[in-house]
Amino acid sequence: MMCRRLDGPAVVFAVALITVISIGQAEEAIRIGRRWELLVDEHLIERMKGEVELRLHSPTAQEIVLVHDRPWEGNTSGYHTIFRDGDLYRMYYRGWDHDGKTQKQLHPAVVCYAESNDGIGWKRPNLGLMEFKGSKNNNIILSEFGTHNFTPFKDANPKCPAEAMYKAVARGEGADSRKLFAFQSPDGIHWKLMQQGPIVTEGAFDSQNLVFWDSLRREYRCYFRDFRQGFRDIKTSTSRDFVHWTKPQWLDYGDAPKEHLYTNQIQPYYRAPHIFVGFPTRYIPQRGSLTEGLFMSSRDGQKFHRWEEAVLRPGRNRDKWHNRSNYIWLGMVETQSNLPGGGKELSIYSNESYYEGRGTRTRRYTYRIDGFVSLHASFRGGEMTTKPLVFQGEKLIVNFSTSAAGSLQVEVQNSNGEPIEGHTLSDCPEIYGDEIERVVKWNGHDVSNLADKPVRLRFVLRDADLFAFGFRAKP
Repeated sequence: MMCRRLDGPAVVFAVALITVISIGQAEEAIRIGRRWELLVDEHLIERMKGEVELRLHSPTAQEIVLVHDRPWEGNTSGYHTIFRDGDLYRMYYRGWDHDGKTQKQLHPAVVCYAESNDGIGWKRPNLGLMEFKGSKNNNIILSEFGTHNFTPFKDANPKCPAEAMYKAVARGEGADSRKLFAFQSPDGIHWKLMQQGPIVTEGAFDSQNLVFWDSLRREYRCYFRDFRQGFRDIKTSTSRDFVHWTKPQWLDYGDAPKEHLYTNQIQPYYRAPHIFVGFPTRYIPQRGSLTEGLFMSSRDGQKFHRWEEAVLRPGRNRDKWHNRSNYIWLGMVETQSNLPGGGKELSIYSNESYYEGRGTRTRRYTYRIDGFVSLHASFRGGEMTTKPLVFQGEKLIVNFSTSAAGSLQVEVQNSNGEPIEGHTLSDCPEIYGDEIERVVKWNGHDVSNLADKPVRLRFVLRDADLFAFGFRAKP
């Protein structure tokens, strides 16, 4: 291959071209600022090398927190919604009962309420609001219209009026069963319709449909059930005022296979609200209507990376191998670990014994904070290098776990992949342990001099998991 010397205008053109390419590379860098980044997808990953992979993690089963055996509850109690409201944990669910053999309804559905101080021990307050078989000594907050799948949330919209601080959506009844209606409440206990007409009408809505306020995009997002080419699937719509909604769009799962998806359980992840996480239910009609939980995530609310493997198998629990048992319910909350020094963890909730026995049971499951997916390396080790990133802050924080013999190291490179002096791999002492937020240092140095510049991060791991990372300002 011959090389030709460039002179005069050609040199000027070449320099200009290199400048344009360099500027273009800088513009292509992903600006993460001080966002907390979960490794739930390959969005930030440029390449991986060695024995390393993105690994899906399953939650750990804990205790039964509620047995739905009250007269107004029953063996088809479900569609739970759980969220923390200040110092109080709130739980809303449907109370309903059927004959286990004939599946004949034994009483109409009602909406029930429970609360907790820690997300672990729950109580049913005697509210005295709704009558059930001649008595108001119960925890029922709604009866008749909207009780099939009533799903509330606390509105984080700063412009939300006090009388509508809590909102909910629910399917209508009879002729309105293919319409979604909105409810409001000033206290989360006393509810009424926001308007007489529905807010969304293009859907089946025969599942746990939900809405939340997207604080980053400053809009409400609704996710709900419909049928798509013979499969149960999920649609989404948005609104600025909770009254006028965009035309629904189907979710896009890339090359994931077509499957029946019942609930969706999509929510912004509280430590990284630019990322939506969801726990949809896979429904398997050809196997006696078995169900199990999946995991998916999105960065725009419409395109989702959905893992094909189940995140919550029925397992060795015979009460989860039943028609519509093993749903993951809506909501995740921080709770205290029962391990010495375990600190905070995430609790989610699931059902068992649906259609079986006297009442369904709600079981708690736990994740480590951010612990849905990790960059996992074997003992032989591997590494991952990010795409060019532009951050703000002075220190790099990681959420990681190693074995006693494992390790994690981080190298900072320029956008061309060249190690930056003072931040090479040899400058980073091996990190080992298990921490939710650990500061990375290079011979005592931080990254304050690299902020607002395109850099790459090279993570080198051995018998270790990296769950998330981000940049922070010094306190």
